[in-house]
Amino acid sequence: LHAHGSRELVKDEFVADNHVHVGDRQRKMAEAVSDELSGPSFLNLKAGSSMISDGSANTCAGKKLDSPNTPCVDLEVQPQAGANVTVGYLGKLDVGELTPNTNAYYKSKMCPVNVHWHLGTEHYSVGEFDENGGGPHGNIARPDWADRERALAEGEMQDGFRCHHYDETDAKFTTPYEWKHCVGMEVGETYEVHWPHSAAGACGTVDQFQTPFYDGVFCGLDMDTFLTLEAQDIANAVGVHGQIFTIVNDDSYFYPDMIRGMIVDGEMGKDVTHYTGSTTGDSRSNEMCSTYSPITWQVDRKCHMISASSFDKMCYDMKMQRDDMSDDLHAHGSRELVDHTYSANNHVYDPVTRRNNLRG
Repeated sequence: LHAHGSRELVKDEFVADNHVHVGDRQRKMAEAVSDELSGPSFLNLKAGSSMISDGSANTCAGKKLDSPNTPCVDLEVQPQAGANVTVGYLGKLDVGELTPNTNAYYKSKMCPVNVHWHLGTEHYSVGEFDENGGGPHGNIARPDWADRERALAEGEMQDGFRCHHYDETDAKFTTPYEWKHCVGMEVGETYEVHWPHSAAGACGTVDQFQTPFYDGVFCGLDMDTFLTLEAQDIANAVGVHGQIFTIVNDDSYFYPDMIRGMIVDGEMGKDVTHYTGSTTGDSRSNEMCSTYSPITWQVDRKCHMISASSFDKMCYDMKMQRDDMSDDLHAHGSRELVDHTYSANNHVYDPVTRRNNLRG
């Protein structure tokens, strides 16, 4: 219950010569990974492996349960994603007693079954990823209802919102990176990463990660069983982690294991919004909605910087899976921000910080 005395500063001769700074440790780790990424050694071994090279042994192949998009006006209570995840926001779609799964997914016997990402963000968080962010190709405007209608040139990808980190005068946002495994990626850009999780996935097996992700989600579930499930059962057993990053060419922002889920470390994965929504992607809009709903979303409200090498390592890991994940080695188009009409009114904020509900 009192202050203790302080030892005098240790003399140089008694101090170890093995000090490692955090930034140095991350750079060394990135350099070690880069050595492997630069060569095809393990990928060559995979190609000749009797254990995982046979794609026909994939127990989840073709397990997707088909449920086509439907005009939004024809849906009953089918909440959509991606939504505004700003603290205090609630959608106008009354989903009754339906609630998102607020537990860590592993506690609900769910595992990640895929990882993929979108150009720009599908979700919206004021001051983090919104119309005021920036990137090497600018940003998009906020919708008039909350006018995000954009005429796209043929073949152009529909993009989303950007983060606020980009600085064209800072080399880490503008220095090109030599991508070895990811396709079509760009330093300085914003990407929203999704990790679909499922309790029906092939968890803990070589077939856990799948492209398309639907094969992983429905791997252990047939249509007859699926039709017996209530909305809450689905929201409890299927979920997505969403986390937003600006890519930098700076290995002090290196993270080695992005494939396995949302990064939870310090400020990363700390401020999370939970809600029920749907699958996303640019085949859906505020006219055509996803019928894969309701599922739980857990979305980090903050935007984080991550090294290009972190993404490339993730793409390398994707190539090492039994299933062919090559269709997810590039960014996908982003769905337009979901209108309040189709956004659930059951947002839960973690940590719990309440203020007046926002509906604009």
